[in-house]
Amino acid sequence: MKRSCYCGDVRKDSIGKELTVCGWVHSRRDHGGVIFIDLRDRKGILQIVFEPENKEVFAAAEKMRSEYVICVKGRLRHRPEGTVNPNMPTGEVELVISELEILNSAPGLPFEISDYTETSEEIRLKYRYLDLRRPSFQKNFIIRHQISQETRNFFNSEGFLEIETPFLTKSTPEGARDFLVPSRIHHGNFYALPQSPQLFKQILMVSGFDKYYQIARCFRDEDLRADRQLEFTQIDVEMSFIDEDDIISLTEKMLSGVFKKVLNLDIKTPFLRLKYEDAMLRFGSDKPDTRFEMEIKDFSDELKNCGFSVFSSVLSKGNPVRGLCIPKGAGLSRSDIDGLTKFVSEYGAKGLAWMKITKDGAESNIVKYFKDSEIKAIISKLNANAGDLVVFLADDKKIVAQGLGALRLKMAKELGLIDKNKFNFLWVVDFPLFEWDNQEHRWAALHHPFTSPRDGEILSAENAGKAKARAYDIVLNGVELGGGSIRIHKKEVQRKVFEILNISDESSREKFGFLLDALSFGAPPHGGIALGFDRLCALICSEESIREVIAFPKTQKAIDPLSNAPSSVDEKQLKELGIKITLKQAKN
Repeated sequence: MKRSCYCGDVRKDSIGKELTVCGWVHSRRDHGGVIFIDLRDRKGILQIVFEPENKEVFAAAEKMRSEYVICVKGRLRHRPEGTVNPNMPTGEVELVISELEILNSAPGLPFEISDYTETSEEIRLKYRYLDLRRPSFQKNFIIRHQISQETRNFFNSEGFLEIETPFLTKSTPEGARDFLVPSRIHHGNFYALPQSPQLFKQILMVSGFDKYYQIARCFRDEDLRADRQLEFTQIDVEMSFIDEDDIISLTEKMLSGVFKKVLNLDIKTPFLRLKYEDAMLRFGSDKPDTRFEMEIKDFSDELKNCGFSVFSSVLSKGNPVRGLCIPKGAGLSRSDIDGLTKFVSEYGAKGLAWMKITKDGAESNIVKYFKDSEIKAIISKLNANAGDLVVFLADDKKIVAQGLGALRLKMAKELGLIDKNKFNFLWVVDFPLFEWDNQEHRWAALHHPFTSPRDGEILSAENAGKAKARAYDIVLNGVELGGGSIRIHKKEVQRKVFEILNISDESSREKFGFLLDALSFGAPPHGGIALGFDRLCALICSEESIREVIAFPKTQKAIDPLSNAPSSVDEKQLKELGIKITLKQAKN
């Protein structure tokens, strides 16, 4: 029997027709001598009926259990009155079976094939082929496919060329650890899997391919969390003879097209743009979630003469005092507030000052150190109302931003302030070009060393902290969806950046020589962006973790329970590679 249609595609306009469908037994019910089975394929579920008059087929149906694979033929009819299921696309019809072929049986399952399973992630990943049968997962991967196709269609229509870049390349410092691949032919030498196609896409611009894109696989040996995997996918784009606005408008056009196609949702463009300094001040993050208000305010001017020594001491050193208003937070107990203090200490904060706002003003053990005018200024600036809780951090600017930014998100989630049906896009621009590395005691590139300084910037070690980058990050609902920059295309500017980063000519030649050579042969002005494809899919599918939109992900311990990777390899393979594992390493 050949399938005539998918189960989920059957509708009442086929009533009276003979149909053949295939799939998995989702559930089985025996009602008064009639057997009902919900048959499932990737398009949906169809109710099929086995009647006792067809004795041979009925007897076979009695033996079937969940996840048997079957093929059936029958005639479609209306469901009897009172049994229509309006919650199912196929809920008006049922298929009365005349022929049945059991294609495969299934033993007892480690967990139910249901969207409501509470099985541990470890078990789900071990039996990933069963996990992926769940209807919600099937939907996620159908959406992922649609996003991929719409992305390709968009860039093709805009005149871009899809060009693949190598998986086996040279190890270069790009922020995370490389995955290394030993060479069998050149013992002692290693390839590296690409953290991104960054260097190659710039070389493609030098080659004259002025519009490149790729849905690229990338690899980074880093600690895992909900939005990280050892291997991931990004939408990679590079263009020549353009500026920041060209890339930003192109990206907005692509994303609005994807949301319209996949969710039938109109995304308003242009997106909001926030300067990096404003984002850090108002939200304590360079990837702010703007679906709710609760903004951070700076009180360095209002409280510069206050009598609270903790604040005045910090302000005298040029560091800020900033505050946050937690709606209805005055009901928090002292132990609750102690919990918030412990929370911000994880970001380096030494303490958390607080005031409960009442109809008569403010209450706390620090109120006595402030003038009435200062209290009024705090309440006014935060737009605080009776019943709210105001909290303050006074410390290094970075600690204050990170502590209050994290607290802002924590309280918004706990208070239910986030509208999960919103999609708030924004751009963060005007990033610093460099940031000071306290451990290495030197300047480091905030993005990467090929990011162009703002036009007209005179670079030197003395003004490195003031230099701005021609860089831009796109943020969706508090998640950094992607980032990019205009690249350096002149070798004298690149040499100066390397000098500030304390990268010698010899070291730069060793690490990036092939790119530097390419840039010296008439490189055009160019720039691009990379968008996290897995993150985009997770956000569109309303999933918290990108593991829910990756077919075969690793656990947070970097293990694949399905294939048991990573695993040991045969001694012969190691010998061919010129590698020997010591006894100590083997025990570890």
